[in-house]
Amino acid sequence: MNSLFEKYYRKLDQTSISFQRSLSRDIDWNNRLIGIKGARGAGKTTLLLQHARLNLPGGDKTLYASLDDLYFTENRLFDLADRFRKQGGHYLLLDEVHRYTNWSQELKNIYDDFADLTIIFTGSSIIHLDQAKADLSRRAVLYELHGLSFREFLQVSTGNSFDKLTLEQVLQDHVDIARTISTKLRPLEHFKKYLQYGYYPYFLENEKAYPQKLAETISLALTSDLPAVHPVSYSSIEKIRLLLHVIAESVPFKPNISKLSEHTGVNRSTLSTFLRYLEDMRIIRGLYVSGHGMTLLQKPEKIYLHHPNLIFSLSSSQADIGNIRESFFINQVSAVMPVAYAEEGDFSIGKYTFEVGGRSKQRRQIDHLKNAYVAADDIEIGHQQKIPLWLFGFFY
Repeated sequence: MNSLFEKYYRKLDQTSISFQRSLSRDIDWNNRLIGIKGARGAGKTTLLLQHARLNLPGGDKTLYASLDDLYFTENRLFDLADRFRKQGGHYLLLDEVHRYTNWSQELKNIYDDFADLTIIFTGSSIIHLDQAKADLSRRAVLYELHGLSFREFLQVSTGNSFDKLTLEQVLQDHVDIARTISTKLRPLEHFKKYLQYGYYPYFLENEKAYPQKLAETISLALTSDLPAVHPVSYSSIEKIRLLLHVIAESVPFKPNISKLSEHTGVNRSTLSTFLRYLEDMRIIRGLYVSGHGMTLLQKPEKIYLHHPNLIFSLSSSQADIGNIRESFFINQVSAVMPVAYAEEGDFSIGKYTFEVGGRSKQRRQIDHLKNAYVAADDIEIGHQQKIPLWLFGFFY
């Protein structure tokens, strides 16, 4: 266990606290079992270590460990928790839990047997964490760490801090809000950068290498995370790669399961399963009539890549600007509220309808609808029911 403490202290000393994700303020840290899920690269490890550095006691009271550490090839997680507690420990931070076999059952036992321990765990395999809900039901409180919002990207890139907005604030006060923000920076200049490389914090390491690293991260999720949860063969993974390639070159599109099945050489049932895997791994995003995601009886009306950066990283063709705009809108808004398919317009959010387009986009297609708005790219400040698209990146 000494080696784990040594690694923890080294990581803690290297962790910057100059920028904290908004989720860190939304989590109720008083819960005794907290789970944080999120795609690879979202920043879960940094969030954990920042919480430890800013809010948790030092010494032997707090311990961080990644469950892919070689320590766990010979030691059980439950035994670590037992020893840590007996030596006066109170806060156990566990990273990459899906790397440890039977982790959810052992966490359940730790929670039940050691009432004076607080456990905070993270996992990059969202599928894996969602499957563990049965073991951890009524015990764990789960949160999801999304990629950077445009608001967070501005903060980490420029040092300017802006408050989170609600949908009602954007609809009612977008002119004044946009005018205030535009006195501090040029939002469109940064917005173009964000669409290409700003979703995951590791863009700070090397902007030019970001597309390649993003593609490698997706590949690792397919070859490592997915087989850890589902019995998928190498040939199935290659079929999923082919399916992702087809989607990346075609989005957004209304999925024709029969044609996709013929193109990829897998049957309809298996294809639907593969689409679900890609959506659960936050690689693609379905747009549904209800806005609440895939069910056994519902297929998506449209399919998008999960966020705009993927369009630049995975597609070999020229990125379509309309696709980029729509992908940004659904990605940012759906992080905080359900976004549904609209028969008229592009998206429906509750009673509101939204059309997404460029600066010349008009309301003609939705003018007859109540509560209808245009989210327009390439404008700094809107007017009446025409709102700058970039402002929809301020919800978290």
